[in-house]
Amino acid sequence: MGSTAAQGVDGVSSAAVPGVTVRVPAKVNVQLAVGAARPDGFHDLANVFLAVSLYDDVTATPADELTVTCEGPDADKVPLDRTNLAARAAELLAARHGISPDVHLHIAKDIPVAGGMAGGSADGAGALLACDALWGLNSSRAELLEICAELGSDVPFSLVGGAALGVGRGEKLTELPVGGTFHWVFAVADGGLSTPVVFGEFDRLTEGVTVPEPAASPALLDALRTGDVTTLAGALANDLQPAAVSLRPALNATLEAGTAADALAALVSGSGPTTAFLVKDEEAARAVADALIASGTCRTARVATSPAPGATVL
Repeated sequence: MGSTAAQGVDGVSSAAVPGVTVRVPAKVNVQLAVGAARPDGFHDLANVFLAVSLYDDVTATPADELTVTCEGPDADKVPLDRTNLAARAAELLAARHGISPDVHLHIAKDIPVAGGMAGGSADGAGALLACDALWGLNSSRAELLEICAELGSDVPFSLVGGAALGVGRGEKLTELPVGGTFHWVFAVADGGLSTPVVFGEFDRLTEGVTVPEPAASPALLDALRTGDVTTLAGALANDLQPAAVSLRPALNATLEAGTAADALAALVSGSGPTTAFLVKDEEAARAVADALIASGTCRTARVATSPAPGATVL
């Protein structure tokens, strides 16, 4: 490394310093209320995040320069250059402390890629926490969240986990209580959807329409707090869903297949194209996942629970 951070506490060389692995969760947006486009091109949001038990592991080890490697489903679709949020996280953290971002970041992916479940954001949060630990920086939670917000709108939640309401671009978080475990099935589509393109389609679809100010649903927040799955199912909402379906009409068939298999509710996860199905219990989750796979309307289906912890050093 280009600094004393390359030395261990006893002055040993960086080659002898073990790596740090951080586990980070995927997310589902149980409510995504989207306001009109702002002058800066972003949209004000009321974004109720729920972390789910699909995880990426990000390992940081000392290296002569910043490198990124990746393994797992669709790893070939993950950028390994400086556009990767994990690499950007290392660069921003190092710059704040006047050190060189000489680190090897290895991402073991299990979160769907470009699927509306914040996999890239999770990797950014994971790399940030892993590098902070590897380099012995002991950054405050507030400083880490500030860097997360600089990286992207979903990155702060990947660090926090659990459940939270995100306002502004989604980066200003208020953590929310959750009174139970919720069971989900996620149908993974072929290919991804670009979040900016989906927001662009939202703008096209709402052109000439008065878009209300985004606000969190009191019924939905209460359902999370009490663990009431039936009320939560009735309150799920995603203002980006029409845009995602407009760009990928085949998603309608996936949503219908999950609903026909007795999912309590179905929606597009974030900007898509992953679709999310809320179910009553573990047995129902397995049945819905099997039905979705059998329907041929998705590439695979994954079962998960929520809430899940945020970025955690293993």
